[in-house]
Amino acid sequence: MATDTGDPLPRFPAGFLWGVSTSAHQIEGAAELRGPSVWDVFTAEPGRVKDGSTAAVACDHYHRYPEDVALLAGLGVNAYRFSVSWPRVASPGGLDFYDRLVDELCAAGVRPVPTLFHWDLPAGLDWLERDTAARFADHVTAVADRLGDRVTKWITLNEPAEHTLLGHALGAHAPGRRLLFDALPVAHHQLLAHGLAVRTLRAAGARDIGIANSHGPTWPASADPDDVAAAGFYDTLLNRLFAEPVLLGAYPDGLGELMPGDVAADLRVIAEPLDWYGVNYYAPTRVGAPLGTRSEFGGLAIPAELPFSIREIEGRALTDFGWPVVPEGLTELLCGFRDRYGDRLPPIVITENGCSYEGLDDQERIAYLDAHLRALHAALEAGVDVRGYFVWSLLDNFEWAEGYARRFGLVHVDHDTLERTPKASYRWFRDVLRAQG
Repeated sequence: MATDTGDPLPRFPAGFLWGVSTSAHQIEGAAELRGPSVWDVFTAEPGRVKDGSTAAVACDHYHRYPEDVALLAGLGVNAYRFSVSWPRVASPGGLDFYDRLVDELCAAGVRPVPTLFHWDLPAGLDWLERDTAARFADHVTAVADRLGDRVTKWITLNEPAEHTLLGHALGAHAPGRRLLFDALPVAHHQLLAHGLAVRTLRAAGARDIGIANSHGPTWPASADPDDVAAAGFYDTLLNRLFAEPVLLGAYPDGLGELMPGDVAADLRVIAEPLDWYGVNYYAPTRVGAPLGTRSEFGGLAIPAELPFSIREIEGRALTDFGWPVVPEGLTELLCGFRDRYGDRLPPIVITENGCSYEGLDDQERIAYLDAHLRALHAALEAGVDVRGYFVWSLLDNFEWAEGYARRFGLVHVDHDTLERTPKASYRWFRDVLRAQG
């Protein structure tokens, strides 16, 4: 029996979307009918992944998807967010897998919600090149043509901020570049790809389209003007840079002048109206002025030459990833977005929220999810239009540069035998969904 966390969760609105999320590279494995991605190239280089692992097998979801869909049905979610591997779609016959997966989901009464890009760029393509955005539109066309008769809710991109900053600015993720601010064209071309994808999906008849952007409050380390200025810069780089072109059709604080091409024309594409806006939330970030030395957040090194430093949020429990647990940050973030963007902000869906903890009796995860759902409901009560919530993640998976050392799943995966075992948090979330009706 799952732990009783206290008072029952408050009721969420009728029709609220309850789901879990995964991504292709993290769970599918490099099974047949998939070409290499930048992540395959990256993980083949010694020292790139902390435990030296790759996603060659991952959770073998490619072969075990009926078992995983049965877990979704047993959980009781009404939606499943997964990603469609661009390198698989680009391979002859590769889309057949997603045909089978979508059919299985529909038969189980679970709504398929595909993400069209979740970091697994085909090897040989480059987000520094504008043409990659056009190539992405071709990918979207192929997927929509095949799956659009059964898929009604779409996500264009996942976390272009992280793919830009970790993959191209800091070199911690694929493709492993350390360009710092010279990575800005990567952000622009991904946002352009998003806008082209929205246009492509609209032309195919889609009427329920969003993006999954990562966001969190930025807290100044102190009231000192230098700390406040550094926090404002960080907030612009991590939050506003990826929200405002989509929501307002403009880059913040003159950043548009640093972007390539005809930026004004591109922004008209990037700002194609959305039906909803996806938010991935994990934690706030406490930011101060540069210290002249390297700082660190959750194991990620922040170079000393950047115009800010990351400071510890003190007095907070930490997940196994070293991330602070700050559920009220979700309320703050959503209310802040409502206040900042007003009627330009469409309804919100929390497309990711979760935590890394070890063990099958994962009481910490239950407490984390319970607290964040209460924080989400507080935002609803404050007038924020929130339509859904997806837990990250269904399965313990390949956690990018961390390898298999981090476990975000509601379901434990033995990475030797691939056996799936529902955790206490799975049973708790199942009971939550039953209580929500």
